Amino acid sequence: MHYCYLKVFIVVLLIQVIGNAQRITQDIIIMQYFESRIAMLEDRLIKCDQDIMKYVQELYAFSKEMRARLDGLGVYRTEFRSEVESVVSRVERIEHDIDYLENRSPVQPCVEIDDRLLEQQVKKAQGKKADKLKLGTDCDAMLTSIKSIKIVKKAGDVHGSWMKDPSKSSPKIYFFSGTKNTTLLEFPNIKEFTESNFTQVARNVTLPFPWQGTGHVVYNGFLYFHKSGSLNEIIKFHIRNRTVTDSMLLPGAGRVPVYQLSPFTFIDLAIDELGLWSIHADPDTGRKIVITKIDRGSLSVEHSWDTSCSSEDAEAAFLICGTLYVVYNSRYGGRSRIQCLYDIHDMISNEESQILYFPKRYGSHSVMHYNPKEKQIYSWDDGYQTIYRLVTKQKNEGSLGSI
Repeated sequence: MHYCYLKVFIVVLLIQVIGNAQRITQDIIIMQYFESRIAMLEDRLIKCDQDIMKYVQELYAFSKEMRARLDGLGVYRTEFRSEVESVVSRVERIEHDIDYLENRSPVQPCVEIDDRLLEQQVKKAQGKKADKLKLGTDCDAMLTSIKSIKIVKKAGDVHGSWMKDPSKSSPKIYFFSGTKNTTLLEFPNIKEFTESNFTQVARNVTLPFPWQGTGHVVYNGFLYFHKSGSLNEIIKFHIRNRTVTDSMLLPGAGRVPVYQLSPFTFIDLAIDELGLWSIHADPDTGRKIVITKIDRGSLSVEHSWDTSCSSEDAEAAFLICGTLYVVYNSRYGGRSRIQCLYDIHDMISNEESQILYFPKRYGSHSVMHYNPKEKQIYSWDDGYQTIYRLVTKQKNEGSLGSI
């Protein structure tokens, strides 16, 4: 009897074990199925991520291309608008002149004018104008190439200015760090300036007013600079005596930066063989550059010239023998080049001149100061103080070619 119960118990137990094994097997199969499905989903998600990344990259490249094209269209639109505004301004001036002449002149002339008297009056007016604009036409050098570059030092801020006094034989170096400051450093010579402890040998000169931009110059012992906080006030400062000797307001200057790529400079002063000059941009003529000859003794304006050179994409400029050379670059930094000039003596024209490239060095210039005594340019290139050697020839030797 007990044996029968035991046998039945064993059979039931075996049935339960077999049932459990079958359920376990089914669970394993279900788990394997789920695992395979999850693996497939993971593969699909990975592929989806890859596709998304591909689409994102393509979209980014497309948007970058579109932005570049839109920037180009914006530049063309600005240029077109400037040209239209310039044409409208000229037309308005012509209409005004015509109206003026019509109001001043009778319809039918009733008075006969002696041709000889008229010719004498014209010659007399031309003679007065020639006397007024007599600016040393015997200086006829023109720039033909930039021969080499010398990196002297890296010191001071990213933007600044440095120079020698071209009117004296003194080897002193004048160092202006930053675009707004009241302290300049004077060094005995360029060797002392290149020393590692150069600030210890420098003579500190404190100005009564901070300068604006990088367009200041030193000439015959005086510092000429644009006073910060003023629209167009130029200060004449005696460096040795540390006193302000004179000042002037430059008409029409200071409303916009003189160079688009150097927005901190509104008036750029320059020295050449003829003396002291100022350079500024005029917003009324589409931000074309204006040059003004200044009497360095009395700080009075001798004459101004409206040039055809644009301040757009310009970074600096300088004068040689009364000829303005404007330096252009890319807003992202690149190889500087001269592609616009203006000669007050009309001996050379922009159309007859070729583009002049500076030695291959990619950066941007805060300022370029021409030294007429050394025939060199002192420049500030992203914090590097550099010197460019120039090659010139006489203007009457012929043109350089065409742009």
